[in-house]
Amino acid sequence: MNHNLWTAYEAAAATGGMLCVRGGGDGAELPEESWSARGISIDTRTIRPGEIFVALKDARDGHDFIRNAFKAGASAALVSKAPQDTPDGAPLLLVNDTLTGLEALAAAARDRCFGQMIAVTGSAGKTSTKEMLRAALVPSGKVHAAERSFNNHLGVPLTLAELPNDTAFGVFEIGMNHAGEITPLTRLVRPHIAIVTTVAAAHLEFFDNMTGIAEAKAEIFAGLRKSGVAILPRDNEFYDLLKARVRDNNPAGATQKIVSFGSHPEADYRLLDINSRGDEGMDISVSISGETHHFRLGLQGEHQAMNAMAVLAAVDHAGGDRSAAMEALAGLAPVEGRGLPQVLSLQARTFTLIDESYNANPASMAAAIRSLAQQDVPGRKIVVLGEMKELGSQSAAFHLELAPVLEDAGIDKVYAAGNEMRPVLNALPSTMRGDWAEQAIGLADAVSRDIQAGDVVMAKGSNASKVSALVKELQNRATASG
Repeated sequence: MNHNLWTAYEAAAATGGMLCVRGGGDGAELPEESWSARGISIDTRTIRPGEIFVALKDARDGHDFIRNAFKAGASAALVSKAPQDTPDGAPLLLVNDTLTGLEALAAAARDRCFGQMIAVTGSAGKTSTKEMLRAALVPSGKVHAAERSFNNHLGVPLTLAELPNDTAFGVFEIGMNHAGEITPLTRLVRPHIAIVTTVAAAHLEFFDNMTGIAEAKAEIFAGLRKSGVAILPRDNEFYDLLKARVRDNNPAGATQKIVSFGSHPEADYRLLDINSRGDEGMDISVSISGETHHFRLGLQGEHQAMNAMAVLAAVDHAGGDRSAAMEALAGLAPVEGRGLPQVLSLQARTFTLIDESYNANPASMAAAIRSLAQQDVPGRKIVVLGEMKELGSQSAAFHLELAPVLEDAGIDKVYAAGNEMRPVLNALPSTMRGDWAEQAIGLADAVSRDIQAGDVVMAKGSNASKVSALVKELQNRATASG
């Protein structure tokens, strides 16, 4: 992080706020005017020394934690009032509304940076694509991206406000649950490149149909710059709709470009072939402008290969080094909750646990199952599935559609948690059926007993299904017995 990301005067100019202090300083200098910050935080539990604390009013009022922020080493606090327990001499930047103030910092950070801004949205693969972009662009210049999945109305402005002015490539993940949520965020980022990874059933509870989801994802083009590039999934059923929305958002005189990726014969970045290499990821063949290229991706699954196509398109159109990007993608590894494999030993039975517990929707669930199917393993392939949430009135049908996917993938044993998953289990052949429990943690004993040496166990479900609790329990048992 830049050690002088914001000075007091820069932050005040960006927000239109007033520099002030409760109490007095030591007289040598004015504390409200002499501070600088190396970062920004909205959480006193994770704030680092030298950061600005933004006292947001969200689930709780951040103003109640001002004292904690300064105790942890905050350089200043962005506030809309000065609480009585604010330490004497603590610098404050007073604004009418702290979220608006954070967004103003974000806009100022964007305007003083001349790097390429890249925004990513989609029903699945946003974080994976963001991390691929981070790795692929590093050889070409300084990259700024959030360390976590900061993709909402707080995370996006926070990430943008921390953008160093010497950044070559800024990468921003933008998510949504409802229509209208992406528009203000993409207009804040104003990307040069906008990527839609896919449109699939996710958060369908809040939409009338899938077309509504596609329209919501297409909001990302509302912020695309006049000479920007839209990168779209050519195989997706809503490709034509997304393409039309790029055109609809074209301001007068714009020269926006549409680039496609996928396995479709007309895709600009066309996936030709993938070959799994187990723990080493997979070898990928791709056609770009009629030329065939080969590279290795350190992740598994056709869905990750598709994400990589979008990444290569972004690297090319952001002015990055494609060859160096391909080399960098080979070094990628899965992260916790998103396909991270661990070799564990449970009572002398060594097995592999694949943690896919971060989240799930029908598209990502099917992709994870098919990815497991492509792997060559010494033992059986066991899947533990938690419910998929926010699917609305079609939830039962979306869950049941997983049964043929599991059969076609040749999964050996399936365990299921939650009422929506019970019909899936019942629809499978008896030889594939494991146990069912209301909560995922309730499957721990049955899965532990069933595991044999050489097995691969993949656990996946929505956050709310608490599959992560089962993952942690298996890890704890393996550590204790191994």
